[in-house]
Amino acid sequence: TQYSFKEVFGTLVVQKQLFDVVAKPLVEDLIRGKNGLLFTYGVTGSGKTHTMTGSPGDGGLLPRCLDMIFNSIGPFQAKRFVFKLDDKNGVDIQCEVDALLERQKRDAMPVPKTPSGKRQIDPEFADMINVQDHCKVEEVDEDNVYSIFVSYIEIYNNYIYDLLEEAPFDPIKPKWNNCNTPVRNGDFIPPQSKMLREDQNHNMYVTGCTEVEVKSTEEAFEVFWRGQKKRRIANTQLNRESSRSHSVFIIKLAQAPLDADGDNVLQEKEQITLSQLSLVDLAGSERTNRTKAEGNRLREAGNINQSLMTLRTCIEVLRENQMYGTNKMVPYRDSKLTHLFKNYFDGEGKVRMIVCVNPKAEDYEESLQVMRFAEMTQEVEVARPVDRPLCGLTPGRRFRNQAFREELSRKLEMRGGPINGETEEQSVSETFLQNFPPLPSCELLDINDDQTLPKLIEVLEKRHKLRQMLSEEFAKNVLAFKTMLQEFDSSVVSKENYIQGKLSEKEKTIAGQKMELERLEKKIKTLEYKIEILEKTTTIYEEDKRNLQQELESKSQKLQRQASDKRRLEARLQGMVAETTMKWEKECERRVAAKQLEMQNKLWVKDEKLKQLKAIVTEPKNEKPERPSRERDREKAAQRSVSPPPVANPPLVRLRHRRSRSAGERWVDHKPASNLPTETVMQPHVPHAITVAAASEKALAKCDKYMLTHQELASDGEIETKLIKGDVFKTRGGGQAVQFTEIETLKQESPTGRKRSSPSNPDPPEDADSEWTDVETRCSVAVEMRAGSALGPGYQHHAQPK
Repeated sequence: TQYSFKEVFGTLVVQKQLFDVVAKPLVEDLIRGKNGLLFTYGVTGSGKTHTMTGSPGDGGLLPRCLDMIFNSIGPFQAKRFVFKLDDKNGVDIQCEVDALLERQKRDAMPVPKTPSGKRQIDPEFADMINVQDHCKVEEVDEDNVYSIFVSYIEIYNNYIYDLLEEAPFDPIKPKWNNCNTPVRNGDFIPPQSKMLREDQNHNMYVTGCTEVEVKSTEEAFEVFWRGQKKRRIANTQLNRESSRSHSVFIIKLAQAPLDADGDNVLQEKEQITLSQLSLVDLAGSERTNRTKAEGNRLREAGNINQSLMTLRTCIEVLRENQMYGTNKMVPYRDSKLTHLFKNYFDGEGKVRMIVCVNPKAEDYEESLQVMRFAEMTQEVEVARPVDRPLCGLTPGRRFRNQAFREELSRKLEMRGGPINGETEEQSVSETFLQNFPPLPSCELLDINDDQTLPKLIEVLEKRHKLRQMLSEEFAKNVLAFKTMLQEFDSSVVSKENYIQGKLSEKEKTIAGQKMELERLEKKIKTLEYKIEILEKTTTIYEEDKRNLQQELESKSQKLQRQASDKRRLEARLQGMVAETTMKWEKECERRVAAKQLEMQNKLWVKDEKLKQLKAIVTEPKNEKPERPSRERDREKAAQRSVSPPPVANPPLVRLRHRRSRSAGERWVDHKPASNLPTETVMQPHVPHAITVAAASEKALAKCDKYMLTHQELASDGEIETKLIKGDVFKTRGGGQAVQFTEIETLKQESPTGRKRSSPSNPDPPEDADSEWTDVETRCSVAVEMRAGSALGPGYQHHAQPK
């Protein structure tokens, strides 16, 4: 199985390489006013906590992030309590006086709540924060002041707890130890869970969470270490120090611009930028059948797995909404972990995830699920740009004002110190007067005194010369000062011209950017209009597509029905064709048989005529012509028969009728009107029968047997009578049906036949018509019965003529 990631680190990778690739961009975004989220994910015992905190001598991601932040903003940090966080996830600015009062109040406290940067570092974690890389952000806004606030929370059993909260001593409530059992002289009170709230900018925060202002890496990591000692860990079958909660270390950076003089913070709340970096150490997913957890450990494992499953569900829904354009609701509120970082998933910052994998064979299946989820999260992109407020002040004012103050103090020192008022001017004039030679005594006590006046004149001349020298020096100084002022004015004018040129260029650039923005806005509106038109067109096409699909389905169903009707009609037509073909085949056979019979009769008639003609030709001429053969046959038969003389009144003899084997049952005797009477001795007779000319349902309902008398012309020209018998049944619809069972045949033949001729006796015998009576001697009447489906094989009865 293969999975693709943006970066893969081996087992020998150092913490610095991992930090440069993963966490350094998030710290740079933090200083630029953007939010960031970094969390470690993996199965239990895969090294998530080690990746976040590190080990002695090799700090992890968290101490390196703190070191980079303070290396970047160290010279530009505001004094403590200049920024003050409120209880609604906002920040206020205090003046220097209020901040000084806050600092004095803090210094007056007996035990400071925040660690001091001057205190000695705890040797327990001193090696973790001793980072020698001195990594920092290159482009830091020097006209801003910065303050760092840190907080540390944990999510345990889907409840949020503050790890920096100082639990007050309450003698009424019982105290509890780490085993959740009350003790008498313990110092642990169960902490109260915190609630999530949403601020005016729709960002989620923890109410009542302790946020500490720190001024150095050591101070910040000491706060973290203090909360780390309170984090819930336990010993399981897979990890000796297994994290039983999700820990979140939040670094908030507040920054605001300086005023126009570059001395104090600008007292405008709108100009404050508050960004945060959240470092999350997720608890590892675990299977209870491997950890053998029971009791509280089992409950903790269930809550950990549930929160991780909710995180995975949120990522999957975000990915589906992004890829397919859907607008499904993301279930952030199902877990405190996802609800806290809802803004990051909505695009309020950059999200980075480090997947920790344990190469143990026992963790293979769980590691596959972790990597599958991590690979899927790479397809989610929700970052949005963050607009920073513009203060409108000249950039670089901090160092420019500082340089101006340094230059002014240097100039004043060169001129003998500052001149501030008349007192200083008087002292300077007195100093100058003290430099003059003292005047001698001007009293003249003797008229002949010729020394006082010359001495006075000499002193005055020296004073005059000194005054001239001072005036010349003053003129030179004035001239030099004027020259310096002119040079300063010329430099100021040149700088003003340069600044004006830069401003004009910036204005042109801004004007061009505004025009570009207007053009892009127009283009955006045009594209939005086109997109709207395309969406409407797409909707129309989709509607047409649905209609065409429905029409296609209806047409296909109609074609299927037509095809089934066609197949049914074809089968019906084939049956009709087969039935018609069979019917016409039978009709043709019947007509051919009738035609053959007719031709045979014609041939027989011709043969008879030829025989008669032959008899006429062969008989003597003196004999008279005889009668037709049938009359002769009857007469000769009467002559041949030797019988007693007829009695005058013979006794009446009852004719013998043939009875059906089923005469005891009720029959329907169907005799069509077209039947001809045969006048034979053996006639079909069924007693108690209903004789009908056409079958009717009324007659069938009264009987349980049926007989049809059918006559047809045999091949020898005689009439053949068939008695077709069957059983009557009642149908389910209330009607009557007949099932034929057997057929009886009555056949009549003529006793006349052809005489056999012999070539050895050409003379006809005395009884010349014996050749016509040859068949009569073998006359027989046959009754043939064909058995039906319910009877045995057929049989025949033969009787000799009387």
